[in-house]
Parts: sequence; structure tokens; C-alpha cells
Amino acid sequence: MNLSLKTLAALVLLGALSLGTASAQSRVKDVADVQGNRDNFLYGYGIVSGLAGQGDSDPISTQQVVSNFLKNFGLTITAQNIKAKNSAAVMVTARIGAGLRNGKKFDVVVSSLSDAKSLQGGTLQLTYLIGPDKQVYAQAQGPLSIGGFTLSAGAGAAPGGGAGAEFTKNHPTVGMIPDGAIMEREIPTSYFASGALEISLRAPDFTSAVRLANAVNEQIGPIAEALSSSTVRVFVPKEAQAEDKQLEFIARVENVVFRPDVPARIIMNERTGTIVFTSAIKIDSVAIAHGNLTVQVAQSYDVSQPPPGTGNTAIVNNGNGTITGGGAAAAPAGPGGPVTGAPGAAIATPNVSLNVQEEKKKIIVFNDLATAQDVAAALNALGVTPRDVMAIFQEIKEAGALQADLVVH
Repeated sequence: MNLSLKTLAALVLLGALSLGTASAQSRVKDVADVQGNRDNFLYGYGIVSGLAGQGDSDPISTQQVVSNFLKNFGLTITAQNIKAKNSAAVMVTARIGAGLRNGKKFDVVVSSLSDAKSLQGGTLQLTYLIGPDKQVYAQAQGPLSIGGFTLSAGAGAAPGGGAGAEFTKNHPTVGMIPDGAIMEREIPTSYFASGALEISLRAPDFTSAVRLANAVNEQIGPIAEALSSSTVRVFVPKEAQAEDKQLEFIARVENVVFRPDVPARIIMNERTGTIVFTSAIKIDSVAIAHGNLTVQVAQSYDVSQPPPGTGNTAIVNNGNGTITGGGAAAAPAGPGGPVTGAPGAAIATPNVSLNVQEEKKKIIVFNDLATAQDVAAALNALGVTPRDVMAIFQEIKEAGALQADLVVH
């Protein structure tokens, strides 16, 4: 399939979509984030019990954790006297959104820290989750949901009476607990710093930052300024700084519409043959000739038949100094050479032919292609494959005629 069929249609469609995106209005909330409205990470160190011999192989770290856990119930047992094969030391992690209130439940991920074979069937014991500031913000507990499993057969159960068989699917040492954690302490969130709200663009760009600031000034009031390619500061009016008015003001800023700038960029994935380019790309005048060279090698045999009635079969030189067939002795002349044999024997001599075909392509001139549609139409005229297009784009870039960033994955 060449570019003039499905691939070209996809290129034109993607270019058209990019063109529409460049001229369309976007909301601030769709392309930027409010400073302070960010996710937070929590983590904790705990123990999973009930693993039916699939837990840690008695490392001192796991034994110490179990010993410390039992002390909470008034039991004093030294770490050396604890068998930990039914337990596993684990790390508990979570990612939570901003403004999560006390009592709110969220998911946690539990992963083995030592040499446990599986966490299947295990239960996470009460674990405290802390933040980067080492303060406790939540607690987690509950049975694990595992996306994998391990099946083991005992010694002698394997075919032939071997040491045993084991089958593992996915990753049985990582699991999660849906709604397994409860928020105990709200993470403080500050949206306004010194009476200002900061907006961070997800795709930093100076033009986009200036357009965002201008849009806020036009739609809300002269209160915004661009600080960098990624940050726009919005000064909060005094009437909006009251606690009951802050969220309303943030919502107004989030719904301001503006047109982000789209850079000229071509993305090419050599593994899948996928090409995506934005509408801002431009190709200066350039001449292109692209063709393929095909080489075919064929081998046949010229057979000299024996006289009628001799009863002998053909003798074939295999090209490597060996001979097959024939009712009489034959002497090879060497690899690929003729074969001589007894009178009346048929002789087959290999005949190698070489055929070289070069595809004839015309030189096509691209005259200042200013839009994505123009580029797609020009490439269609060459009738090339997606991988050929990648090579063409790279050569045009090397020639200095491609006005776009070229990204190859």
C-alpha cells in the first residue's frame, strides 16, 4: 500500500485536525494548571500477612517488622524467633488529588520489598502513610487484589518425579486495595500566594503565555501578566480574596478561552510507520527524485539429454562440488561448473541470471508548500510508502528546506 491510499488520507486528516486545533479557542483548564492544584504522593512501610508460605524467606528486616508489629499488642518476641514465610514486607504507595478532605477513601498500591513469591490472598495490616514532610496523612489496611498468581506443585508432582513445577502469570508480588486508605489529615493547599494566582502551561511556549495573559485581561480585567514561557500570574482583586469567593474566581480564570500556539513539528515512529505533523509546517522550494532499485537473482539448469534407450538418469551438479543422480560415475569440474559423466548420462549445468530493475521516477518540484494539505498532496504525487516519507522528510530537513522540528521515535 502506498501513500496515495489510506496513509495519505490519515496524513491529510491529521493535518486538517491540527489546523483546526491551531485556530480553535481552548479553555485555560484544558491546557494549563492552577498553581497549588496538584497531586500529592503518600507512602508507607507495612506488612502483608496470610501468604500460605509464599512470603519472605525469613530475612531479618521482615522479622523485625513483624516483631515491632506484635509489640503493639503487648507481645515481646525477638526477631530471631519469628518465622516470616507467611508474611511479606511491603511498600504502600498512593497518589491523591489536591484538596482531599478528612475521611475520604482512596486506592493504594502494595508491592513486595523482599523475596516473597506472591502476595496472593494476603491482607495488609494497618499502615500509616506519610508525605514528603514525614507527617502522617492517611492510614491503609485491607485484603489485596492481585492481577496475577503463582501455582506450585510439590516435590515429585512434576512429570518424571522432579523437584516440582511452578507457573506464574503477570506480577503476583504487586497488588492494590481499592478504597483501602482513609484520609486522616488534609494536605494544606494554597492557591493564592501574595494575593496572586499562578497558571502553569502544560506545554511551555512564550506565544501561548502572552496570549493567555491577554485573554484574561480582556475577559476578566487588567490583572494578568506573563512571567515566563510556562507561567502566567493573575493578580486577585480584593473582593475575590475572601474565602467564600476564591473558588468562584478560580473557576472564572479556568474558563477563559484563548488560542494556544501550535509549533511546527513532525513526529515519526519508525517502528509502526506512523507520521503525524502539525499544520504549521512549511517546505521551501525543493526538487525531489525518489526511486527504488530491485535486484533479482535466478538459477536454472541446462540439461543435456542422453541418447534414447540408454536408461540413465540425469546427473546434476549442485553447485557445491557434489553430484546427485546418474547411473554412471561422473566427475565434477568444481562448484557451479559442468559435469562430465559416463557415456549416455544426462548432464545438468546450472545457469545463473541477474536482473536489475531501477524504478523510473520523475523529479518533482515542491514550490513553497505553506500548509499541511499542500505537503500531503505533494507527497502523494511521489507515490511513496510511509517509510519513504520518513526518509524524504529527513533529507529535506538536511537540505534546510523544512521549516519544522523533526522528531523520530
